[in-house]
Amino acid sequence: MDKITPFQSYEDVSDAAQCAPRLAALRAELRARGLDGFVVPHSDEHMGEYLPARAERLAWLTAFTGSAGAAVVLMDKAALFSDGRYTLQMRAQTDTSLFEPRDLVAEGPQGWIPGNLPRGAKLGYDPWLHTHNAVLGLRAATEKAGGTLVASETNPVDAVWKDQPAPPATRAVPHVLNLAGEQSDAKRLRLADGLKKAGAAATVVTLADSVCWLLNIRGHDVPHTPFSLAFAILHDDGSADLFLDEKKRSPELIAHLGNSVRLRTPSAFVTALDGLAGKTVLADPATAAAAIIDRLGKTGAKLRYAPDPCQLPKACKNPLEIEGMRKAHIRDGAAMCRFLSWFEREALGGHLTEIAAAEQLEGFRRATGCLSDVSFDTISGSGPNGAIVHYRVTRSTNRTIGRDEMFLIDSGAQYPDGTTDITRTLIVGAPTAEMKACFTRVLKGHIALATARFPEGTIGMQLDSFARRPLWEAGLDYDHGTGHGVGSYLSVHEGPQNISKRPVGQALKPGMICSNEPGYYKTGAFGIRIENLVVVSEAKDVGGERKMMEFETITLAPIDVNLVEPSLMTEDERAWLNAYHTRVRETLSPLLDEETRGWLAKATRAV
Repeated sequence: MDKITPFQSYEDVSDAAQCAPRLAALRAELRARGLDGFVVPHSDEHMGEYLPARAERLAWLTAFTGSAGAAVVLMDKAALFSDGRYTLQMRAQTDTSLFEPRDLVAEGPQGWIPGNLPRGAKLGYDPWLHTHNAVLGLRAATEKAGGTLVASETNPVDAVWKDQPAPPATRAVPHVLNLAGEQSDAKRLRLADGLKKAGAAATVVTLADSVCWLLNIRGHDVPHTPFSLAFAILHDDGSADLFLDEKKRSPELIAHLGNSVRLRTPSAFVTALDGLAGKTVLADPATAAAAIIDRLGKTGAKLRYAPDPCQLPKACKNPLEIEGMRKAHIRDGAAMCRFLSWFEREALGGHLTEIAAAEQLEGFRRATGCLSDVSFDTISGSGPNGAIVHYRVTRSTNRTIGRDEMFLIDSGAQYPDGTTDITRTLIVGAPTAEMKACFTRVLKGHIALATARFPEGTIGMQLDSFARRPLWEAGLDYDHGTGHGVGSYLSVHEGPQNISKRPVGQALKPGMICSNEPGYYKTGAFGIRIENLVVVSEAKDVGGERKMMEFETITLAPIDVNLVEPSLMTEDERAWLNAYHTRVRETLSPLLDEETRGWLAKATRAV
């Protein structure tokens, strides 16, 4: 295979040695502004998980590069927060003498502030980087401490970040009908009808995936996620205002948007909010920046809080989008088989590194001729690095994959017809009894969720324990969700649905695509995760009294049978695994070369 330039970088982007001077500069700036502290979230104006380089303020300040987190900086102390996926990474990347690592879920800034903010202190925040609901929580915590929460007109981090990158300005492109499955005007009219029924004149669309879905556009403003960053206002007649930088426009895009979408500059957005004075406007306090909702309130709009109206219809994929996802997963499955076959040959030589494995997988995907990008930085972790849930391999952490070690690779692709996300855990050499037992319990949980049937109206939290029970029976668990939504050539992580311990109220509906990814991580030893994507569909021929839902697994790639302990599995579980492997073999074999077909036959042997 020809040498390629990878989509992702393996250079070390964080440097804990920079934390001290940057923290000192920020504190000096806060003093000059009369502030006693500041909250630095991992977010941009669109509340994105994956950010343009300009918005990576948390990483610049703390050296922590995870996709979820926040910092609270006071004059004499600072805390850094992230969730269970990043517990080890957070401690490894930041200077813990300056930033105390804390739990984002169990405590978060709202739990930390009351016991640490001095009475009478002024705590600053950027209202463009926090949702309305988040600000309510920060204000309550600040007032509990006897302090005052202060909105900053400009961000003090930007004032001291001297080489901050420019805003992204990549071209927005049409997402054509044979991929989108529905014209933008049909989507806009359907949502406009909902606005009328709600008695609203307009809604402000702030999330990047909502804007891209609604207007059938894509872009490259964010790494690995085909977003064009912009705000939009949808009106009750189905027309829309799109606030898009002129550098992102083209004659093709203008023709695609048509006369019912008015193109305006980003600088006109706040003025347009003022133009909604006196009108009833829907806004989502859980996703819209506080600055937007504050402006609407001050300008005299009649605010009505409601969920982003794009999120649910976007999550429920139409038949053409689902068919595109199936095709993307067949293509991706063939690339995965080529990689897994190659890995089995190369890994035993004792020279293969984590970066080399990730680059080779990207190369096989690129060889399909359809790859737009990877869908996130590949997690390529051997031995103890595999136990770091969202490990990001760099030149300094890159390990050689050792014999009798487990290797975890979590990766995905962005194809124009679909987004993929797959994790496989492999053994190089011979597994220990502990490895096989843990792997098989993770597999049992994966199968339990894959085969679940559940009543209409079921939420993900009600299914989460299906995947955890085999681990719980052995006193084990994992500190991340079991499943997240996946977009159609959009974000690899999308809402409003998920499958986790969190009580997210959104029911799982037909057409939704979720991951099924239980895992287990033994710190300092190995990590295990088995991830496929599934489509929610209505179960047929069930009988009974209620409409039932089920999952269709669309990811196609072998699960390492060398790590399976059949004696721990039931007959039904073994039957599922064997049937899945038969489907993988029959679907993918025609797409593979003779050598890889031979490997696949062995890899999908019955257990």
